[in-house]
Amino acid sequence: MFYSRLHSFSRLVISLTFSLIVAAGLASFAGDARAQDKRQNAPGEFDFYVLSLSWSPSFCEEAAERGGRSQIQCSGRPYAFVVHGLWPQYENGFPEYCQRPAPRLNRSIVSSMLDLMPAPGLIFNEWDKHGTCSGLESRGYFEAIRKARAAIKIPAEYLDLSQAKTVAPAEVEEAFIRANPGLSNAAVSVTCNRTRLSEVRICLRKDLQFRACDELERRACRRDQVTMPPIRGG
Repeated sequence: MFYSRLHSFSRLVISLTFSLIVAAGLASFAGDARAQDKRQNAPGEFDFYVLSLSWSPSFCEEAAERGGRSQIQCSGRPYAFVVHGLWPQYENGFPEYCQRPAPRLNRSIVSSMLDLMPAPGLIFNEWDKHGTCSGLESRGYFEAIRKARAAIKIPAEYLDLSQAKTVAPAEVEEAFIRANPGLSNAAVSVTCNRTRLSEVRICLRKDLQFRACDELERRACRRDQVTMPPIRGG
């Protein structure tokens, strides 16, 4: 009888302990969720920007392989690096589509940005997905994109690439670091697809000064070498 009661008591203690652990876990999860909800997708509530510069020849070759091409970007003027976007980021993750529907984007702004972002659809999408999270009005957001791009010097070897070039991602990063005093390995990374360099991404503070960020490295290209297709058009 004694052992039976002891066994029952032990089971009760284990059950109560498990229940407390689960309850504590749920409370912690709920607390984390509430903390995240206060900031998740709230306009202007983010930690830093990522300026993404797309290697246009790679984009155009990939678009051609899919059976479609951006009329402005992939014909006419010979584009090299173009602005993909200026993206608000958290230390982990990022906000997106912070206002639904997004405030209407004036077409005069779209026209004014085509020298940096040579596709109207891209400009509209970047405003809807990322610009609405900046906490800025549309004109202020695109002015920030222009200012961020003006602060970055493209390495000379990539300004007029007339032949395909095989590069190591680290080599491209180092070229940008040499060309931009104050930029460090911790603030720049390269992305790629299976064979081509896709983008160079640079972390910036809200005042558009360089800053380190771990988030870039988690999404960086892991290949030893990639190709930069040559600039075409013009």
